[in-house]
Amino acid sequence: MEAAAALDSLSALAHPTRLDAFRRLVRSEPDGLSTGQLVEASSLSQSTFSSHLAILVGAGLVMPEKHGRQMIQRANIEALRDLMLFLAKDCCEGRAELCEPLLAELSPCC
Repeated sequence: MEAAAALDSLSALAHPTRLDAFRRLVRSEPDGLSTGQLVEASSLSQSTFSSHLAILVGAGLVMPEKHGRQMIQRANIEALRDLMLFLAKDCCEGRAELCEPLLAELSPCC
């Protein structure tokens, strides 16, 4: 991942509504959630939430899929993995043992 893409992702996640929606989508993998479900969970209007969703899609963190008349939103797990690796790549100047507590926290889910 290039620094510019990492900045786009971090910028997209730097808002409480977008961060909450993305985390909700990560938890809902592999099925995703409908846009309506996300709007309902956010307590925002459809148009306001759609603006936030567009930022997540533009950053490549969310992938919309059409299923009949519904749009299903899915977290782009590969993009999340790339961002996490970008952030941790130089972790502790190559001393991987210093990153072990982070890996231990992630192990139940990943």
